[in-house]
Amino acid sequence: MSLNGKTIAFLAAPEGTEEVELTEPWRAVRDAGGTPKLISTEPGQITAFRHLDKGDSFPVDAVVGEVSVEDFDGLVLPGGVANPDHLRTRPEAVRFVREFVESGKPVASICHAAWTLIEADVVRGRTVTSWPSVQTDLRNAGATWVDEEVVVDENGPGRLITSRGPDDLKAFCEATIDALAG
Repeated sequence: MSLNGKTIAFLAAPEGTEEVELTEPWRAVRDAGGTPKLISTEPGQITAFRHLDKGDSFPVDAVVGEVSVEDFDGLVLPGGVANPDHLRTRPEAVRFVREFVESGKPVASICHAAWTLIEADVVRGRTVTSWPSVQTDLRNAGATWVDEEVVVDENGPGRLITSRGPDDLKAFCEATIDALAG
């Protein structure tokens, strides 16, 4: 699958993104020929986490309020507990996610990132998965939650790719690249 000529947004908070859920999909996009761009709520850099320990820092390419869905071919939402908790409190981040889903372009979410999808009100009627502790929130938001390594839902605009967590990264990356290439 080739992503040549495609630019993929990765939306992450200044702190709290699960590092491997950022770096593995990023590498998959790059290896497929795509151009990943790190979008955050603040300029500068983000600090990722390895579960509860601080991890590496990554440079921010653009601030979410200064970019448009039209600038990208797809969106990846890495997890981590603090990351989506921060993003769902930022109207410009929530609006960006909602507009991305409404555009029909692929959106991929892993682990706790589903909280941002819930806040954007884009899971109603969709079949999704997530970190198990988020399942009640997803059901309450109108989604059907299933315990599978990756779910690709097309019951709405575009493809919504969801996954449970780090152990499912291989399947998540494959499904994400497939959706982005399609």
